[in-house]
Amino acid sequence: VTLDLGATAKAAAADMAAASITARLGIGALVSLGGDVATAGPDPSGGWQVRVQDLDDDPADHVRITSGWSVATSSTQKRRWEQDGHARHHILDPRWGLPAEPVWRTVTVVAPSCVTANTMTTAAVVRGQGATEMLRRSGRAARLVAADGTVVRIGGWPADDG
Repeated sequence: VTLDLGATAKAAAADMAAASITARLGIGALVSLGGDVATAGPDPSGGWQVRVQDLDDDPADHVRITSGWSVATSSTQKRRWEQDGHARHHILDPRWGLPAEPVWRTVTVVAPSCVTANTMTTAAVVRGQGATEMLRRSGRAARLVAADGTVVRIGGWPADDG
């Protein structure tokens, strides 16, 4: 298994871009890079409203974050292929070098940095059933969508307003 820091680099780029925009222009900024959302500077009225949805037919939620906070989502629904008759995805369990068990379709976390949020979402996908306890202990707001489409909200993630 080769260590791939692409997801971490993307999250770091979102963090740095939001901070750079604010530093250079003195305005609030929200930067979204493929599921990684970073903010900096002054909030818009009511905070930053972020829609969370992976595929068009997946359940959707909205979360409000204040400036300086980030949202990241890891998904097993994109970057997929079939190998030897088995569906595969790109998030690997480092113990085996194989795709993590498909317990969660997506995991989304709110954290003080996009790098932290992204790291937690990927770790949650790899942990499978142990993800909810890990995220509860972290105290972070999180939303997990199970393989069957069931949505689990923890740590203060807002309830679905339907």
